[in-house]
Amino acid sequence: MSHSGGILTKRMLLMLLGCLLLFGGIFAFKMFGQYMMNRAFDTMPLPAATVTSATAEMQTWREKLSAVGTLRAVNGVEVTTEAQGVVSAIHFQSGQTVRKGELLVEIAAEPEKAELQVLKAELRLARRNHERVKALHARGVTTEADLDNTRSALDQVLANLEVQRAEVNKRRITAPFSGALGIRRIDLGQNVNPGEAVVSLQQLDPIYVDFSLPERHFASVARELPVTLTTDAFPGKTYSGQITAIDPRIDSASRNFLVQATLANPEKHLRPGMYADVAVQIDAHRRVLVIPRTALIFAPYGNAVFVLQQGAQGDGTIASKRFVKTGEERGDLVEILQGLRAGEVVASSGLLKLRNEGAVIINNDNPPPAKIDPKPENS
Repeated sequence: MSHSGGILTKRMLLMLLGCLLLFGGIFAFKMFGQYMMNRAFDTMPLPAATVTSATAEMQTWREKLSAVGTLRAVNGVEVTTEAQGVVSAIHFQSGQTVRKGELLVEIAAEPEKAELQVLKAELRLARRNHERVKALHARGVTTEADLDNTRSALDQVLANLEVQRAEVNKRRITAPFSGALGIRRIDLGQNVNPGEAVVSLQQLDPIYVDFSLPERHFASVARELPVTLTTDAFPGKTYSGQITAIDPRIDSASRNFLVQATLANPEKHLRPGMYADVAVQIDAHRRVLVIPRTALIFAPYGNAVFVLQQGAQGDGTIASKRFVKTGEERGDLVEILQGLRAGEVVASSGLLKLRNEGAVIINNDNPPPAKIDPKPENS
């Protein structure tokens, strides 16, 4: 019985060993096949990527000074009251455009107007008295002193009348200049005091931009130099103007000096208080190496380009990745400080399809824009 049991155990061990060998062989065969397949894919040449190309070229750029500016109205005030009283009429709407001298608000002035009528009556009487004494003086009936007294009384009434007219006019608030009104600050029937704000009035066209520059640029800046301006409120839009004033004083704390430029603003896009990026074109030039911005690969560890060259074996064009150091950007172009030479060709589109030392096909039928002063098609 024990002999037969030992034989059975040996057979089971042999069967188990055979199964292990069988399944192990199958697994090894599959692993070998997967390895060979991956190796084939790794060594398989990728199809050439189609890209556009651009040549790194030297250009002459006019020097530009950059600054942060604040927009300010040529004329901008808080329209206030001069007299105390109750608002009897409001002749404007918030946000309305008004012209110089246009009536905005009336303050009740009944007592002042009544006093004006009294003075007008006194004026008529003073004139009649003066004319009567003047006629009598001509006939030698009255003295020179009588004539002077009536003349003095007439002048006094005239002066009082002008004072009273001014008091009445104080209750008529008009626009001191043409511009755009802000939000109304008073209500009908409100009792206002002298100096109380009625509404903001801003002249928007033209408009000023004030900005500061370091003192080392003082000799380079002059009146009438061109200025360009951009603002986050209207991205992609550029506004042009020129320098109209330079403060002769250098700030002792910041060592900067204040510059003011004037810009046309017919569409009223630019508003007082806006932040703006300002660029001043000065009378200086420099030579720069440029490529289109679309040729750059932006990465946290550095910017790079794909340089297009003939393969070592004469097997077509290949793309070699190269890190570069960039400088100023203008329009569609970017300045290259290090990493490229003039005349080298780079890929300007299709960069996501490229790999280092990969084959490429150049097709420049529809290249990306590469202008220093791009303009929208609808501008």
